[in-house]
Amino acid sequence: MIVAITGASAGIGRATAEEFAAHGWNVALMARNAERLSSAAESVRVRGVKALPLVVDVADPEAVELAAEHIEGELGAIDVWVNNAMATVFSPVASVTPAEFRRGTEVTYLGQVYGTMAALKRMRVRNRGTIVNVGSALSYRAIPLQSVYCGAKYAVRGFTDALRSELLHERSAVRIVMVHLPAVNTPQFDWALNKTARRPRPVPPIYQPEVPARAIHFAATKLRRRELWVGQSTIKAIIANKIVPGLLDRYLATAGYKGQLTEEPSPGNAANNLFETVDGDFRAHGRFDCQARDESLEMSVRRNAVPLLAGGIVALALLGLFLYRRSTPSR
Repeated sequence: MIVAITGASAGIGRATAEEFAAHGWNVALMARNAERLSSAAESVRVRGVKALPLVVDVADPEAVELAAEHIEGELGAIDVWVNNAMATVFSPVASVTPAEFRRGTEVTYLGQVYGTMAALKRMRVRNRGTIVNVGSALSYRAIPLQSVYCGAKYAVRGFTDALRSELLHERSAVRIVMVHLPAVNTPQFDWALNKTARRPRPVPPIYQPEVPARAIHFAATKLRRRELWVGQSTIKAIIANKIVPGLLDRYLATAGYKGQLTEEPSPGNAANNLFETVDGDFRAHGRFDCQARDESLEMSVRRNAVPLLAGGIVALALLGLFLYRRSTPSR
């Protein structure tokens, strides 16, 4: 089985590559930083599978198409394509330049469009395959200081819903699913362009990148619904926005700033990865290990629903047998 993952050199993409590899999948890894890609590919190979690292900027549709061609030539037919790459800006709208908006949108939104198009070109002919588009709670409930990211994630959701209907119209067996994530402990908060005075942070509760990685694998291989919401915070944000969006606007006008910024001043000359890749030994985790959760309770229940149901049936059967024997007179 072959999976192709964008944004695979660090953060959620790297954790997802390792998760698929742990289940025996050969992995194609796409990102911009060659050194980190090489490191991520090695972390995949040690699990006994093949890894193909490809330096790709997902904002370049021709590069994405060539990468898909290369993957199928080297590894074989792509079974799952995961659109995960993103780039963002932490800033009020008034301080973001048009070029920054354009670049964040090209990577985070159009990167998913181009990846989907490259995957579909091959999957539609075979009439099989799964595309996973990585969304966020912020695909439903936007927050201040992240207009670039929120706008792009909203767009991904609209694009995905439109394409899903088209695939149903064609009676295609190709699946497309969105996985909406909570706050995750990734290097994003160290290398994203930050135009505020303080260092950014994920809004608690924070999850380790292995949590969304397991959710993405589950969505690609077992889920039969159109979307997967990961983490209680994601569920609460989406539902609350459907019920009281105006109240959330006012709440986030204060909490949205305080929750996203630490007390540490932001270095004025910090490197960012919006236009150019940032060097460094960034891996799956960011700097919030001490605050991050290793598991999502509702995701554990969903992933293990069948074993839990089977176990519950067995337990009830044993209890029934025990009660029957207790109530039956001995002879």
